[in-house]
Amino acid sequence: MTEGSQHNERRRMSRADLTKRIVGKLKNEEAVVGGIGFTNFELWGAGPRPQNFYMLGSMGLAFPIALGVALAQPDRRVIGLEGDGSLLMQVGALGTIASLQPKNLVMVVWDNGTYQITGGQPATTGTVVDLVGLAQASGLEKAFWAKDEPHFDTLIDRALKEEGPFFIAAKIDGARPEATTHRDPVQIRERFMRGLGVRSDPAVA
Repeated sequence: MTEGSQHNERRRMSRADLTKRIVGKLKNEEAVVGGIGFTNFELWGAGPRPQNFYMLGSMGLAFPIALGVALAQPDRRVIGLEGDGSLLMQVGALGTIASLQPKNLVMVVWDNGTYQITGGQPATTGTVVDLVGLAQASGLEKAFWAKDEPHFDTLIDRALKEEGPFFIAAKIDGARPEATTHRDPVQIRERFMRGLGVRSDPAVA
């Protein structure tokens, strides 16, 4: 059995726990872009930060937005968090990122093999699609499956120190988030822009 065919037999971890592990390692005002649904619910639950952006309503935009931030602010580490179903909607972004090679970009994908927030419909990542294999085939050399929590910590530590881009995928369980992101698009945008230091005018109420 090949490495790729074993991706659905990997240890399933907690998305909430792994998200908190990432946030707990952020010491330098790193930007974090959370994809729609439970991905950004968990990011919100891990502790709101002005450098967090919570994507609402559109699948697959976490990595393209993170790429734009990484290119605009090359001295800031940028982390994109995305779900497997959302990534499948925008898989072409991986090739774009590989071609541009942003050294400060980290991509993290939560893979539960379903479109969980819309009712648990099956995604092809639960059967035939190996996301790390897909990333590697798109030209991303530093693409890894996290084997367990200590390995995930090691990969994130590397990604926060080494030149990227990094692509890290983790199999997750079906637990639902305890928190829900405050869904105010204007406030999300304004806080993020101030968190990145590109806006200094009075905050929008």
